[in-house]
Amino acid sequence: MKDTYNTIALPSEETLFKEKNSKFFGYAFPIESEEEVKPIIETLKKQHPNAGHFCYAYQIGTETIQYRANDDGEPSNTAGAPIYGQIQSFGLTNVLAVVVRIFGGVKLGVGGLISAYKTSAQITLESCEIIEKTIDVHFQISFDYKNMNKVMRVIKEKKLDIVSQEMEINEDTDLPIGKIAIKTRKKNAEIVFDIFKSLFEIDIIKL
Repeated sequence: MKDTYNTIALPSEETLFKEKNSKFFGYAFPIESEEEVKPIIETLKKQHPNAGHFCYAYQIGTETIQYRANDDGEPSNTAGAPIYGQIQSFGLTNVLAVVVRIFGGVKLGVGGLISAYKTSAQITLESCEIIEKTIDVHFQISFDYKNMNKVMRVIKEKKLDIVSQEMEINEDTDLPIGKIAIKTRKKNAEIVFDIFKSLFEIDIIKL
């Protein structure tokens, strides 16, 4: 079972590719959601007030993939598609690649545009640190406070990551109830779930 994916560690440095007086500025950003895209594009528009095209592509997700390629006024499929092609070529997800073009007065033609946007995206992604991340599954464990040690022992033995923990008061008994959110690699999720499910007076649900 594959439970890892590749993405970029940090936003890239600005890259510059020139073709027949046109300038292509390349950027890449790690993102987790579509909502992050628009503010990034707006920031780049402030940085490059003289640019005519802000073309981009992104891919988000691991099991369910969400992607988009935007030509931003360039001829259809000459900008967004070649940028997205580079994201696929590098095997990345949770990433946004943007190429900002400042027109240099000489038309490049369809082939020239495709090549320029592809090259700019390639140079940008090559400049990034590519990292491998795990696909994690999140659970919530609920238990009476007296069973705290039992829960923590499993968490320690299985080297589980605690995302959050809180205590509540059971309205029926006035006794404290513990709630701990944990995460584990996808390939270990079923085993972890079964361990907690088998423990007396302990509930586990997938988040």
